Amino acid sequence: MRISKIEDRLEVIESPRYIFFGPGAIKKISNVLSYLTLGKRIFLVTGGEITRKIADDVASTLELDGFFVDIFSAKKGDIEDVLRCDQRFKEFRGDIILGVGGGRPLDVAKITAAWNGVRYISVPTSPSHDGIASPSISFLLSKKIEEKMGEEWAKTESPTVIIADTNIIKNAPSISFKSGFGDLIGKVTAVRDWELAYKLKDEPYSEYGASMALLSAEIAMNHSREIKPGLEESTRLLVKALIGSGVAISIAGSSRPASGSEHLFSHSLDIIAMEKGRKSAPHGIQVGIGAIMMAYLQGQDWKKIRNKLVEAEAPVKASDAGIEREDVINALTIAHRIRNRYTILGESGLTRSAAEKLARNTGVIE
Repeated sequence: MRISKIEDRLEVIESPRYIFFGPGAIKKISNVLSYLTLGKRIFLVTGGEITRKIADDVASTLELDGFFVDIFSAKKGDIEDVLRCDQRFKEFRGDIILGVGGGRPLDVAKITAAWNGVRYISVPTSPSHDGIASPSISFLLSKKIEEKMGEEWAKTESPTVIIADTNIIKNAPSISFKSGFGDLIGKVTAVRDWELAYKLKDEPYSEYGASMALLSAEIAMNHSREIKPGLEESTRLLVKALIGSGVAISIAGSSRPASGSEHLFSHSLDIIAMEKGRKSAPHGIQVGIGAIMMAYLQGQDWKKIRNKLVEAEAPVKASDAGIEREDVINALTIAHRIRNRYTILGESGLTRSAAEKLARNTGVIE
């Protein structure tokens, strides 16, 4: 779902037509595609070995039901994967794209669909962040595309359909559940940043979008002890909240309700890790740690956020997430420059001494 401003006081909301959610939802794919009547040539974008097996099963079902299927594996989720996927899709002459997997294949599927003007269906296999339902793609991928091709090439839309099979998603690794919880708890600080930008910078603000994002965070926080893999009900709860957050992004017409200073901190860590040739910690893990510190700066109940992360068994110390002490401090000092977005970090950001003090006071570093 995405809002486009047409003229003053007129907005157009483009939303997913269907959300199939629960155990066995993936079995509805053929019915959905037949009902949508968007064509018979189905292009599947998937990831590594585990998600590839799920995609193969989906492909077999679709072929038995009379569809023509091609599968592309996006193992890195980088711009090279996107370019290869785009070329493969053009050669296949597909009618619709299904993203089957976690964040990386879904990102590649979104971009490829946008470049080719076709519909995109999200079939998540992991509950690691709200990208399963939103038009957003990873920060580093968006940055690379903008640098190489221009800002317009990084724009995507929300999925036409979301098919979230909780029997599949519940088997995702434990860290993805912790990451999804961390991504959701970050909405508490993101919305506060948005309110600040509205008051100080007259930035457009959607009370509806903000409320929906906060509701998603509240649902997760109220059930923090229950967020565990292997349980269908737990998976249902987490995925429902993530979908709600993705819809909030669409209602707002930007990622504002879901992404504030805590995300700027996470993006900064991504850049630092990339420059060092290392892999970042999972997105939601970084966001959760960032939310602790940003809530402290905002005057919110940062200890509650920290305690909820502990209850969900998510890391609250940088060292527990494999993040170096110096990287935390450096990320805090550059976060305000990551994008043109006003947050509690202000326009001049934090000094090194202030960043170190913040991380120490909240227990993120020792």
